[in-house]
Amino acid sequence: MPSTFLKKLAAITPILLSSACIVGPNYHRPAPVIAPAYKEAPPEAFKEAQAAGLEQANPSDAFAKGKWWEIYKDSTLNSLEEQVSISNQNVLMADAQYRQAKALVRVARSSLFPTLTAGPSITQEHLGSGSANVSGTRSAFSLPLDVSWEPDLWGSIRRGVTAAAATAQASYALLENAKLLYQSELATDYFQLHGIDGDADLLKRTASSYQEYLTLTRNRFAGGIASDLDVAQAESQLYGTQSELIDLGIARAQFEHAIAVLAGKPPSEISIGPALLTAPPPPIPIGVPSQLLERRPDIANSERLVAAANEQIGIAMAAFYPTLTLSASAGFTGGSLAKWFSLPSRFWSVGPALAETLFDAGLRRAVVAEQQAAYDATVATYRQTALTAFQQVEDQLASLRIMEEETAKVAQTVTAADRALTVSTAQYKAGTTDFLTVITAQATLVTAQRTAVELLTRRLVSSVSLVQALGGGWDASQMPTQTDVRKSN
Repeated sequence: MPSTFLKKLAAITPILLSSACIVGPNYHRPAPVIAPAYKEAPPEAFKEAQAAGLEQANPSDAFAKGKWWEIYKDSTLNSLEEQVSISNQNVLMADAQYRQAKALVRVARSSLFPTLTAGPSITQEHLGSGSANVSGTRSAFSLPLDVSWEPDLWGSIRRGVTAAAATAQASYALLENAKLLYQSELATDYFQLHGIDGDADLLKRTASSYQEYLTLTRNRFAGGIASDLDVAQAESQLYGTQSELIDLGIARAQFEHAIAVLAGKPPSEISIGPALLTAPPPPIPIGVPSQLLERRPDIANSERLVAAANEQIGIAMAAFYPTLTLSASAGFTGGSLAKWFSLPSRFWSVGPALAETLFDAGLRRAVVAEQQAAYDATVATYRQTALTAFQQVEDQLASLRIMEEETAKVAQTVTAADRALTVSTAQYKAGTTDFLTVITAQATLVTAQRTAVELLTRRLVSSVSLVQALGGGWDASQMPTQTDVRKSN
């Protein structure tokens, strides 16, 4: 009787589950190589902020709700960055992949429960005249119900669920890493765009100055004091600077278009007005290397893939043990609807089945070895990801520190070059030197000034790279738990 079977199944289920075990290795997070402190010292500005108590005990606390870009205090940048998470198509793709991974957790979990199927059917058959003088049409009504269940005696299904959940967590970390990547790329493009604005502003002022020098040389030529060579050299300086100024428009337009796409908009919808970069990079809380393991979403992704690979070893080892399948069929069958649910129309069958592979030519051992090697590969990838993260932080700390020192020297260079131009101009007007000396002084000054503009841009871009290397405002506490990823919403 089906009801009797269901009662027996309910009775033995706790026994089967209580006696079930999970074969295979327990997961332990691999230990990466971590230095007690960073090799590279932060810039002096960062040290001063730290000495003033501005560095947080938890570095991620410095970025309110992960909005790390707000430390630059630029409202235009803030509004553009807000669009990345909701409009950037690559981020939306990563979000869809995370939702797909969550659905696969529920797919894996469904194997823990029995499967119930029904196949009602109504058939008619025509009987021709025979020796028994029986003819006519006969109907057959059938309502079979089939139940099957494979108890998870060795934990392979539970490990599959855990592996799927770990993979979903890894997918979430990839989503967060994608957000950080494109947010950082947008900020980088934004500062480079305004770096071009600074270069353009400098070239405009330079062209205006060169126009004055051209007027001077033409007046001196008209008075017979200067040669036509001086005029030609002054014209060459002016026209060359004007052509460079025009050429900057190409790069600026490309950066503006790239920012629009990163914000999930067509280029025609985004226009960014010119602005000059004036402030140096803001202080960024660094923390210690061990904190980096909890702040980088790509490290979290690699660690979760290690956990998933560990479960695959247990799944492969469970194949060495027998499987038990409990199945039952029950239902009603009859020649008319009126008698369909009558007692004589009922049928049922029930029985367990035990299966064990006796010989597979080493297949299962090879699969276990394969999964163990795959696990070792994920461990190596995890440790390499951590090492790369440490390198990226060290690289940007060194860049910021060195460029801060270079900025002071470039400022001295600009002051000296400006003084040289003033002196050479006075000497040229007095007739004690030729115009080539003035041109050389002009070129030196412009080169130093453009270096200063470029250096400030590079420092801001490097600060964005440092924030990205530190994981932005993310930390492992934001990672969904295994229970979270098993939920349907």
